[in-house]
Amino acid sequence: MIVSAVPPAETPHPHVIRVIAGEFAAGSDYSTWRENGTADWLLIHTIAGAGRVAGPAGDVITAAGDSILLRPHARHDYGTAASAWTLAYAHFHARAEWAPLLDWPIRGGGVGFVHAPGEVRLRILGGLRTSAAFSAGSMPQSELFAMNSLESALLWIDTQNPLRGRMDERLLRVIEHIGSSLAADLSVPALTGVARLSPSRLSHLFTESLGVSPQRYVERERLARAAQLLTTTDRAVNDIARDVGLSDPLYFSRRFSRLYGISPTGYRRRPSASAD
Repeated sequence: MIVSAVPPAETPHPHVIRVIAGEFAAGSDYSTWRENGTADWLLIHTIAGAGRVAGPAGDVITAAGDSILLRPHARHDYGTAASAWTLAYAHFHARAEWAPLLDWPIRGGGVGFVHAPGEVRLRILGGLRTSAAFSAGSMPQSELFAMNSLESALLWIDTQNPLRGRMDERLLRVIEHIGSSLAADLSVPALTGVARLSPSRLSHLFTESLGVSPQRYVERERLARAAQLLTTTDRAVNDIARDVGLSDPLYFSRRFSRLYGISPTGYRRRPSASAD
């Protein structure tokens, strides 16, 4: 007599309007089963321990820093892979413009998988935790705040997506520093201190990933911010130059004109400036 296996009990389905996010620590007996998945996307980020996510072609084992993505209606068969699993998660309905952010490498025949190193995973976890706080809150527009925080997590994951070229976390650290400190000393020696790399290695990373040297990248960012300020404020050109770290007005004007083909004052006066 052949006895058929009893199917697992169906795990309750979350009711997701836009996003439901959270975090918990699971023991060795934790598992989830949803035969036809859910109507939403599911992102699982492993904080510590190990998880098991079954795909059509085999199991995917996750460790700290791994993110898993399950598409709508994909079977949910996952649980703790060892003695414990600490994870953050988000059930969500994706915005249309998120499509590129949800194009992940596939493991196990259907499980999206991206690994992030130490500094980047803290950014991912921060976005998921903020999303969870808002998704459980009752303040006005809390779900929209939760979606924005989830988008931040997805953007940080995307920096490590090998389908689009994984970016070195040390380079990300420098880029973030440049963007928030344009008026500071952004010379190569100063940037090597931020990156904790030699000048030659930092230059190689910039050229390999961005196609420009650190000095050229800094100048481009400073002039781009200046162009934005010229068209959105009525501040004096010299003040704008100083704010972006180019305190010599003549040098600023010469470099700006070389990049944009017009002087800073002329750029501001363009008929199209108000529409930029």
